[in-house]
Amino acid sequence: MNTKTIKVGTFNLMNLMMPNREAYSSLRYTPEEFKMKSEWVNFMLGQLSADVIGFQECFHKQALLSIIGKNSFYRNAEVVIADETGDLPRVALLSKYPIENIEIFENFPKDGIVSVKTKTSQKQIDLPFDTFSRPILKADVYVKPFGIITFFVIHLKSKRPIFYEGENENDPIDLARAQVRALMLRAAESSAFRAILIKHLKNQTRPVVVMGDVNDTGNSVTSRIISGEAPQHKLPDYQKQNVWDVLLYHVKDIQARRSYQDFYYTHIHNGMYESLDHIMVSQELVTENPRNIGRVGMVKVFNDHLVDKTFSNAKQNKCTSDHGVVVCTLELNIDKTNNSFVKKYKKHQN
Repeated sequence: MNTKTIKVGTFNLMNLMMPNREAYSSLRYTPEEFKMKSEWVNFMLGQLSADVIGFQECFHKQALLSIIGKNSFYRNAEVVIADETGDLPRVALLSKYPIENIEIFENFPKDGIVSVKTKTSQKQIDLPFDTFSRPILKADVYVKPFGIITFFVIHLKSKRPIFYEGENENDPIDLARAQVRALMLRAAESSAFRAILIKHLKNQTRPVVVMGDVNDTGNSVTSRIISGEAPQHKLPDYQKQNVWDVLLYHVKDIQARRSYQDFYYTHIHNGMYESLDHIMVSQELVTENPRNIGRVGMVKVFNDHLVDKTFSNAKQNKCTSDHGVVVCTLELNIDKTNNSFVKKYKKHQN
């Protein structure tokens, strides 16, 4: 088999921003702190050696460029960021391969908005959520000589409770309501993103990769909304194929079915070791799919920098990150490449 192997990763930078700029009223890096942050991020990039990386919590593109510029491996890499404002965290994409067809999704598509009915009324009411808390970035990456892979970088609403004015953070009832609001927003975002994904998955043979901080475990309802539900085993094959066509697979689950695996966690909160950062791939990159044009290879998690505060008085160093970094290899079968992707790209370039 004639293969092309690339590495892709997802990296929550934990508030990467230029020095002497302020966010959240109190977040700021001195020049010395920014230097330490830059050196740590650069070190992690060296550990990853990934060809395509999705970043979260990047405030300033220039901060990321200043780090990449010092890393010879990424000297000619392209970087795009979703709707940079300077005072809010955004997702970004780095690629050593050409990036095309960039799209930024801030508003929910109409078919992704969730409506509900009450017991006393049959009238449908739309949930009051219609925008993503952080815009989603989509881009096509041309991996020569294989073809185009569509990447999505996401960062969904965190589990941090949403309190309203007058509510008490120490009141258990107020806390419960605030937690539900955060969950509802993240669930609404998952539904809206699923609607976007379907348009790029249905009746397509181009591989799709989703990576980012979804702020939930792989088996959570919100994550399963994004990836879709596997077909029931009793369904006939033609119905299963329709489900597989729009299904995503977590690389950590692909790895778990093999004989080698790491203890997969990317975040520690109150002593709970969680997997919040994920890479998901479409069926074109799943070995079990007889029509695959590639496969997921090695999956690795870098999490030694995380601090378990229940066992230590140490604080999370703001010059590192409070999230683990995930990287995996994609082994692309050049012999099965849909050459129309390559021809279309070359024609466009000419």
